[in-house]
Amino acid sequence: MSLRLRLSIPAVFAVLVLGSGPIPAADYPARPIRFVLGFAPGGASDTMARTVATRLSEGLGQPVVVDNRAGAGGNIAAEIVARSAPDGYTMLLGNNGILAINVSLYPKIGFDPVKDFAPVVLIASQPNILVVNPSVTADSVKALIALAKSKPGQLNYASPGAGTTGHLAADLFKSMAGVNFVVVPFKGGGPAVLAVLSGECQFIFATALSVQPQIKAGKVRALAVTTARRSPSFPELPTVAEAGVPGFDAITWHGVVVPARTPQAVIARLNREFNKLLQTADMRERLMTLGSDIIGGEPKQLTDYMKVEIPRWAKVIRESGAKAE
Repeated sequence: MSLRLRLSIPAVFAVLVLGSGPIPAADYPARPIRFVLGFAPGGASDTMARTVATRLSEGLGQPVVVDNRAGAGGNIAAEIVARSAPDGYTMLLGNNGILAINVSLYPKIGFDPVKDFAPVVLIASQPNILVVNPSVTADSVKALIALAKSKPGQLNYASPGAGTTGHLAADLFKSMAGVNFVVVPFKGGGPAVLAVLSGECQFIFATALSVQPQIKAGKVRALAVTTARRSPSFPELPTVAEAGVPGFDAITWHGVVVPARTPQAVIARLNREFNKLLQTADMRERLMTLGSDIIGGEPKQLTDYMKVEIPRWAKVIRESGAKAE
């Protein structure tokens, strides 16, 4: 895409979305819908957004256009949506970072994840996978804990970045397992995984999508998934909780929200369409290839989940001293 075309996207929305005036909820949708994403094109979140947007467009009878607004851990995108008109024509694909973690990680963000948004649907969760370099002798979570305790401060952990689920999962693991290891920060999941592949670091909690090929190729060894229950996408792997750290749960999840005060009739229509597409065989297969476990359900499920996740991660951040880079 050329720079000129990329710069023209906001202008297109100004004409198609903002310039048409309010539309009654009964006639919704009557124009294109903007699906804002807080991450750059090409990543797992972007792939999910575009996959969902294509099918949602078919169900709603209007274009659903993905608008990438990367930066500040997704806070830029979230603030754009929080300040948009509450009419259902601007949605946010948020993850646990944007909707549950950033409020405690950053000294100041331009939105309140609970008050400034209305929930639409909890789309899916993605387990992180605890993987080790093949040179590491530990072949289970319990063995890794024993190894870390026998060599305190000698094992290196590759962090995808301060405040990411992968980083906070490591902090949670240290606390719950009572172990000590060195956290080596990297700018993104890609470089962090490469550090484990090279042997620079011994292990990582990585997104499923980022390590699936390496696991299959035998370049890393998978020990467990970070979900509370076994993942349908990786049924052969035990959870960290059942493998040695009871109660451990650290996943990446994605949910859709709209600005607060969006009409309930509009939210109900969006929720129905999302749930319909999430139940189709091809969509379920596509999301599972991304390492996602499909959720769906009523809007309230997303709100309830956020209200549990926000204080849980606030405690981890407070105890670990994690700060946004």
